[in-house]
Amino acid sequence: PKAHHRKIHSTNLVERFNKEIKRRTKVVGAFPNQGSVLRLLVLLAVDTNAKWLDRKYVSWEDLEQLNEVDDEFTENF
Repeated sequence: PKAHHRKIHSTNLVERFNKEIKRRTKVVGAFPNQGSVLRLLVLLAVDTNAKWLDRKYVSWEDLEQLNEVDDEFTENF
């Protein structure tokens, strides 16, 4: 939707997420195995996702309406 263009046009969220990964991995230093790195990244991604959902970065209602309009359009053709 047009209302989301300004929010998703920027890569600030991705850049912030990458900086957070870099910051957290520097604290640990060396990881004993790949599983430990994966656990850290998954926990970071879950935490970041929860923060973004709390802030209502994008309106899911608008996206659902857009999806309904898209479905109606494809049914007609």
